[in-house]
Amino acid sequence: MSRFVIQRHHATRLHYDFRLEMEGVLKSWAVPKGPPTGSGIRRLAVQVDDHPVSHIDFEGDIAEGLYGAGKVEIWDRGKYELQQKEPDLLTFALHGSRLQGEYALVHTGARNWLLLKRKEQ
Repeated sequence: MSRFVIQRHHATRLHYDFRLEMEGVLKSWAVPKGPPTGSGIRRLAVQVDDHPVSHIDFEGDIAEGLYGAGKVEIWDRGKYELQQKEPDLLTFALHGSRLQGEYALVHTGARNWLLLKRKEQ
């Protein structure tokens, strides 16, 4: 299993950074309304640049004038199991302190994806 983290980021606008440890980096998406906690809820997830794995534990303040300026706090973290990896679809099971269960990221065009919690079996 690999690690994931969700960081609550008080930047220009409040959003959540969803990061999956994959291929030696943190694949990253900005989720403006926060991750879905129940099935049937879809959230826009905008893919952003990969981050170094060393950022997985980052909490603190990013100084004004720097990229991502604002307060960052860890909202959830844990392990995940990758189930499917296609160019336009990632499915995985999250094992976090807040989020548990099967999720999917579905590519909808450009940098836009949908993050959704899959229906429980």
